[in-house]
Amino acid sequence: MVKKKKRYKLKWKNLIALIIFLIAFIFLIKSGIDLINYFIDTNKTNDEIKEIEDAVKIEEVPDSEATEIIEQTEDIPKDNPYWDYIKMNLINVNFDELLKINNETKGWIKVNGTNINYPFVQTNNNDYYLTHSYNKSYNQAGWVFMDYRNSTTNLDKNTILYAHGMNNKTMFGSLRNILNSSWYDNTDNHIIKLSTPTENTLWQVFSVYHIPTTNDYIQTEFTSDEEYQQFLDMLKGRSAVNFDTTVNTSDKILTLSTCYNKTDKVVMHAKLIKREART
Repeated sequence: MVKKKKRYKLKWKNLIALIIFLIAFIFLIKSGIDLINYFIDTNKTNDEIKEIEDAVKIEEVPDSEATEIIEQTEDIPKDNPYWDYIKMNLINVNFDELLKINNETKGWIKVNGTNINYPFVQTNNNDYYLTHSYNKSYNQAGWVFMDYRNSTTNLDKNTILYAHGMNNKTMFGSLRNILNSSWYDNTDNHIIKLSTPTENTLWQVFSVYHIPTTNDYIQTEFTSDEEYQQFLDMLKGRSAVNFDTTVNTSDKILTLSTCYNKTDKVVMHAKLIKREART
């Protein structure tokens, strides 16, 4: 009886060990497949970026009679970098070829001091371009896209762009750089340039941070100036560094959002300081 009992227990131990081994093996296979797919998607993204670079013409354009400097409601000290920023050239992008590739193209974004220099798109939801590339093929790297609630022809108080924070620094992967002193210490980096088929714009950064995932910074509509000012104060108060930049209810802002890690987001906010309508 004792011997039978021993053999019975041994069989259960073997079965449990086998189950554990199978689970670990399946997990290992899945991880391997995920890694292979990651490299495949990354290579596809790199190829697509090269294709776009070859197809698009981007030029820097100096101010003209049509350039509008956004009026500031508060006095800005003469030594503030703002006075250098408003002298910076806008970028102008030819969208003809881009619209042939993707008719949902809405604009182009360039963030100083990062790798972000891409066209952005928009569809009727905030899910599609998390898993689809610029040419609309399936790709886990996704693409840079604008919140479906926003419009480039009539800017909301808060215009929002999203993209994955890729480890190879594509999409918004290099947005992590904004949390490094080497990025912040160069004041030329505190600028974002946008070009759309209807206008070219310049934005001055006023807040950067990483935060546990939340949706309180992606609000696009506000019931009153008081609510909007509270929102702006919250964003500015979160900044990891002081940009010495004021924001108030007369400002329109741009928000960039991406993953910092599995639980946190990296966020950048900038305010519109210069624009020029395209003819």
